[in-house]
Amino acid sequence: MRHRHMTGLCAGLLLLSAALFGGLAWLLWQTIPWAPVRWGILGLCAAIFAVVGLWAWCQRRQVFLFADDLCETLDALMSGRAVKSYQPYEDSLSAKVQGKLMQYFDIMSEGKRQSQRDKETIQGLVSDISHQVKTPIANLKMFTDILQRHDLPLEQRGQFLDTMAGQIDKLDFLMQSLIKMSRLETGTFTLHVEEARLADTIAQAMSTVWAKAEAKGIDLLAECDPAITVQHDPKWTAEAIGNILDNAVKYTPAGGKVAVTVRPWQFYTRVDITDTGIGIPEEHYNDVFQRFYRAPEVASQEGVGLGLYLANGIITRQKGYISVKSKVGKGTTFSVYLLS
Repeated sequence: MRHRHMTGLCAGLLLLSAALFGGLAWLLWQTIPWAPVRWGILGLCAAIFAVVGLWAWCQRRQVFLFADDLCETLDALMSGRAVKSYQPYEDSLSAKVQGKLMQYFDIMSEGKRQSQRDKETIQGLVSDISHQVKTPIANLKMFTDILQRHDLPLEQRGQFLDTMAGQIDKLDFLMQSLIKMSRLETGTFTLHVEEARLADTIAQAMSTVWAKAEAKGIDLLAECDPAITVQHDPKWTAEAIGNILDNAVKYTPAGGKVAVTVRPWQFYTRVDITDTGIGIPEEHYNDVFQRFYRAPEVASQEGVGLGLYLANGIITRQKGYISVKSKVGKGTTFSVYLLS
């Protein structure tokens, strides 16, 4: 079927050439009286006809080979196997068309893989959210049922209500974190980068953890030249540094120390957040920036495992990056690098 139209075309050319040759031969035979000239012209016409026929046959064969290569390429791509006849460095029409088909196939395959990755990400996100909200919702249901069914002393009712308020705060914190994460991952996260004093940004970040640090007797220190300015979004950068500080205070024992140090560093301005906390094993340096990651040894601590993930996303989108160094039992330093 795939050769039918081209076969008809070539046959038509040959028939047309034969008709022209026959008509020309008859006309010459009638008009030229000298026989040697007649036979010479007829021989020339026959040669021309033979050349035309050979050319038509070669063209037909080339078209058939091209069609075969093209069909083989499409069959191979559709079945997911390698293309046997593909010669990428050959200067031929088949190689060019096959190359374009291969490029299109690669683009479509990558799109399919990305779609699958996005689907897996959404499934994982839904699973993670379900897991995170399950406990506080179950607690709220349990305490509500107890309060409805039992006539408890006023003091105990107050304790239950305080516990429920804490669970509601946890849900609110989780929802706010999920909203930020969603904005980060969907690209609706908007940064307003400007040349601003870094000291003001750090002060804003430290204000979010000051009460927690004071309650645990943790010294909260900062060293930053007020004259240092960098291109950054003050609000979201304070959010990122605040998340790192919150982790530092959370995992530093009472009476410890958390310090913020700022200094120029090559093309960046480096912000070190150093604590005297429990530390992070080296094999988990990358894990701490993953969404919802929480080490088994800190599972009992309050949190949902989004703080460092959000911090990394915020800094990365400002063309900066975060590194970590730690010693288990001695403390951790998170270094935030912002373009100077």
